Amino acid sequence: MSPAAGNATVLNPAGVRASIVGRFPCSGFDVTAVEVCLAVAVFLVFHAFRQKKARGLPVWPVVGMLPSMIWALRDNTYEWITDVVIRQGGTFTFNGPWFTNLNCVVTSDPRNLEFLLKAKFWSFPKGEYFRNCLHDLLGDGIFNADDEPWQMQRKTASLEFHSGKFRKLTASTVGNLVYQRLLPVLDAYAENGAPLDLQDVLLRLTFDNVCMVALGVDSGCLKPGLPEIPFAKSFEEATEMTTIRFLTPTAIWKAMRFLNIGPERRLKQSVLHVKDYADSVIKVRKAETALEGGEKSDLLSVIMRLKDEEGSPYSDKFLRDICINFILAGRDTSSVALSWFFWLLEQNPAVEEKILDEIHRIVAARESSKAEKEGSSKVVLTAEEVKKMEYLHAALSEALRLYPSVPVDHKEVREDEIFPDGTVLKKGTKVIYAIYSMGRMESIWGKDCREFKPERWIRDGRFMSESAYRFTAFNGGPRLCLGKDFAYYQMKQAAAAIISRFRVRVVPGHPVEPKMALTMYMKHGLKVVLQRRHPQQS
Repeated sequence: MSPAAGNATVLNPAGVRASIVGRFPCSGFDVTAVEVCLAVAVFLVFHAFRQKKARGLPVWPVVGMLPSMIWALRDNTYEWITDVVIRQGGTFTFNGPWFTNLNCVVTSDPRNLEFLLKAKFWSFPKGEYFRNCLHDLLGDGIFNADDEPWQMQRKTASLEFHSGKFRKLTASTVGNLVYQRLLPVLDAYAENGAPLDLQDVLLRLTFDNVCMVALGVDSGCLKPGLPEIPFAKSFEEATEMTTIRFLTPTAIWKAMRFLNIGPERRLKQSVLHVKDYADSVIKVRKAETALEGGEKSDLLSVIMRLKDEEGSPYSDKFLRDICINFILAGRDTSSVALSWFFWLLEQNPAVEEKILDEIHRIVAARESSKAEKEGSSKVVLTAEEVKKMEYLHAALSEALRLYPSVPVDHKEVREDEIFPDGTVLKKGTKVIYAIYSMGRMESIWGKDCREFKPERWIRDGRFMSESAYRFTAFNGGPRLCLGKDFAYYQMKQAAAAIISRFRVRVVPGHPVEPKMALTMYMKHGLKVVLQRRHPQQS
């Protein structure tokens, strides 16, 4: 065969097209399949970006906006949500893949927040989708309940949280843990100069605290050597695996649960350990009560003494659900807030100095001889002194504004509604309110919204709270956090004790970014080195 003959197909492009992909008649022109695919692709791209301009994100056939969400999961998803919300004026609709339940309305508009959290509270329950995702872990507890079950638990918990005995218990428990466990552990690290994960230490503090307050038991997490506690580890894994359900089509995670594979297998195992531990505590507490009588003030002991509407003691399952719900609320929220607070504090030394000045001023207000003898670096702060720390309160609020412990929350529309901003909500629509995004909106906080400025909370030298629908770190309306005052006291007591004794310095180069979870963990923890402020007094 001659070279010319061998290259015949190369010298005849039209023939090549016809032989390889075939001919497609179209208005008198020959169009190849490749050209058709290219044209369709170009159309879809232009259509998607036209949709992005109108709706905030590209909308693709079949998969909707899912590609954008998957891409965002590679980085800071909360910043991605913030960017879209701001571009869309405070509210946008997320379209998930066809035949899935990932569709939702996302809002950070304070008018909408007040509407759904207060004005039309009963029209926006947690909803079936939320309850299903969390039921394996939280059961029918207060944070997963709606309507009458929620009202009953809220009323019971509210009476207890406002009782003098319970307040005294929480204050004494926090103080003992901070001064007898937290500070000795930190002192040991300061002595040898070794870095530690401050987030882990603070999680241990709040876990021990909430177990004492909610269950009346000492979990022993915050002890020298920082031992691994199986219950704490299982609880943390259970919350992490539960989060995955919110990012997965329901049919898929239910199939994985049925087949007992993947994250669902890990969730099942960890939830089993958590429930076994809670059941064992309830069993022991019932035996103790039968022998000693009911004198303890922890949440479990108090609720065990109460009766349901039919006059019967509450079931063990109900008691277990109550305890697990309050452990979730009490463990993560304060500890992760403190972690972000200390990270922000290192970047803002002027704020740290003002907090120190406030602590010194309050300590100096004691009898002068006693204050001089103890020194602010060794003093044990009383509950009344902690309450006087207005600037520290403002600094913690500012940290929560920028890094709320619960970055997003969920509601479901019970009947057709219309948001104050004009967004139409059909029955069954899921509503996500983006709390993290609200702290970064100029329309709410001004042009300096991304700056860490505790002064924005101070009026005439006093702390002034903000509307719960602008600052939603503790929720709002009828579901306003019952433990808000306790959380602030716990954070202030721990923060003041640490700041007065140590300089907290983040290890250079340590990555700090949020983790996608029910609460805003730091993905890589917070590696720090502690330096004593007054080595001669240690």
